[in-house]
Amino acid sequence: MSVSAKRRPSLIRRLSGYYCYFKHYAARLDSPFLLLVRLYWGWQFAQSGWGRLHNSHAVEFFASLGIPAPGIVEPAVSCLELFGGILLIVGLASRLTGFLLACDMAVAYLTSDRDALRSIFSDPGKFYNADPFTFLFASLIVLIFGAGFFSLDYFFSHRKR
Repeated sequence: MSVSAKRRPSLIRRLSGYYCYFKHYAARLDSPFLLLVRLYWGWQFAQSGWGRLHNSHAVEFFASLGIPAPGIVEPAVSCLELFGGILLIVGLASRLTGFLLACDMAVAYLTSDRDALRSIFSDPGKFYNADPFTFLFASLIVLIFGAGFFSLDYFFSHRKR
């Protein structure tokens, strides 16, 4: 074997090196992605909560879904969505907020889109086309991955260091 053949990296090594570079730079996109998810869906949650707080028919809608004590539950859920959306936007208590909002969306599936929930395996399109799906998905992203670098959570957790 010639000396030049020994010095040249194999194709597998070169591809592995390129993949490591790709992985390194792609990993830098997680915080901007999480920021965009938090800003967009936090705004959507806040708007939903604000709108429901100022809608006189919201309690009646909750009652029509069979939710017990709709006069108490509706303002509580509306406040959760309003303040939870604001917390998502600024990135404070993000995992807890993501958990609470995911629970809120799971209950929304159970009460208003039960048919879509039942069809999760038989007709997935019906499941992910239901209104709560994208809200649930965004909440789960924040719950699982946290708020990212551009957040108050990150600021407060790294402030002491």
